[in-house]
Amino acid sequence: MTLGQLVADTGVRLAAAGCVSAQAEARWLVEEAAGLEPGRLALLAGEQAGPGVQARLEAMAARRAAGEPLQYVVGWAPFGPLRIAVGAGVFVPRPETETLAERAAAHLRGSPGRVAVDLCTGSGAIACYLAAEVAGARVLATELDPVAVAWAVRNAEPLGVQVLTGDLDAPLLAAVPELAGRVDVLTANVPYVPTGQLTLLPSDVREHEPAVSLDGGPDGLDVLRRVLGLAGRWLAPGGWILCEIGDDQGPAAVALAAEAGLAGPAVRADLVGRDRILEGQWRPATSRERGIPLAGSPTTLD
Repeated sequence: MTLGQLVADTGVRLAAAGCVSAQAEARWLVEEAAGLEPGRLALLAGEQAGPGVQARLEAMAARRAAGEPLQYVVGWAPFGPLRIAVGAGVFVPRPETETLAERAAAHLRGSPGRVAVDLCTGSGAIACYLAAEVAGARVLATELDPVAVAWAVRNAEPLGVQVLTGDLDAPLLAAVPELAGRVDVLTANVPYVPTGQLTLLPSDVREHEPAVSLDGGPDGLDVLRRVLGLAGRWLAPGGWILCEIGDDQGPAAVALAAEAGLAGPAVRADLVGRDRILEGQWRPATSRERGIPLAGSPTTLD
């Protein structure tokens, strides 16, 4: 059987199992089973698949058809130029979060100290992106769930990211209290799904990805409130905070950011045009009084 035939047959199987993007997923599975780089399959579709390829594909296709997330099955998720290792017990990084990472990297490149902290790091995707894309940056990440911490360490430590275990900034207070007031960029992909809406998520997400990474409390904003409340402790004057939010949470998130003392909070769109990123700058009164220059104008974010 050729690789192209395997794609066709696997696509039919996944479609029958309810996978919305069955053909695209089938191509990814066949590429993984055959050990091909993404995109190479189109050039080799007529090649015969050996028994080892077919056996590996059968095992992976069975897992996906049973409802396991595709990224768990193949063992990684794309995130910008990176491959982020993922598996059972960790939140799968999404393409929409790449916009947050890109904007955070741009702010970090223009900062004086190039110090970044990623809270709720999960697999470490955002922290990895910052470390890989900003030369000379010092990047730290925190995560509460020990299973996710193991994945974050696997992904982030080879890039020089320091991964700390604990709730939000608690491990920072314990390990690096000297960074208080010196962080240039603070990021967080917080859990933002309202508790009552968790049952509406796709079954592969609802049944496999960790609830701690999804459940944002009654209105979906519980963790965001806590993160915003930490901004003044860690951000340097002129530092930036970027948090991922639900696409219907923009007005409430902006109001919470303003209450937390952030200047010019605004919501930015993701790759498909949905409101997804809350962004604001820390401008304490003391910095204005002392004339400390700030990076950019919060009223002209782009």
